[in-house]
Amino acid sequence: MEAHENTSVTVQATINAPLEKVWQYWTLPEHITKWTQASDDWHAPHATNDLQAGGKFLTRMEARDGSFGFDFEGIYDVVETHSRIEYSMADGRRVQIFFVPDGDQTSVTETFDPEDIHPADFQKAGWQAILDNFKKYTEGN
Repeated sequence: MEAHENTSVTVQATINAPLEKVWQYWTLPEHITKWTQASDDWHAPHATNDLQAGGKFLTRMEARDGSFGFDFEGIYDVVETHSRIEYSMADGRRVQIFFVPDGDQTSVTETFDPEDIHPADFQKAGWQAILDNFKKYTEGN
C-alpha cells in the first residue's frame, strides 16, 4: 500500500443477516441506492457497479434539496466474493472491506485512507453513519 500522510480509519458493524444477503445488499446497485447516505437529507439516486478486479463503480450522492452532489467512484483492486473488497478512489486513496460470517450475523469492517480536507474523526463519523444505515436497511428488508 502506498504511503499516505494520514493513518487509515476503520469503521465496523455487525449485521443481523447471513453473509450472502449482506454481500448482495452491499454490491447490487438496486440496493446501493437505498442505503448509501449518512443522513436523511442526502440520497443516492443512481449507482453502477462492475464488481471485479479492474471494474469501476460509481454512486451519485446528492443533497435532497439539490444544493450539492458528487460522484463517489473508484476502481476495484481485489474482489473475493463473500469475503473481501479492495478499491482505489479517483484521488488514489484506498479502501478495504472485510465480510466475516458468524452464524446468522455478518461483521463488516471498512478501513479507508482519509482525505486531507476534513478531520479524520469527522470522516469516520460519516462513514460509520453510512455503514449503520446499511445495517438498518439490510436488517429491515
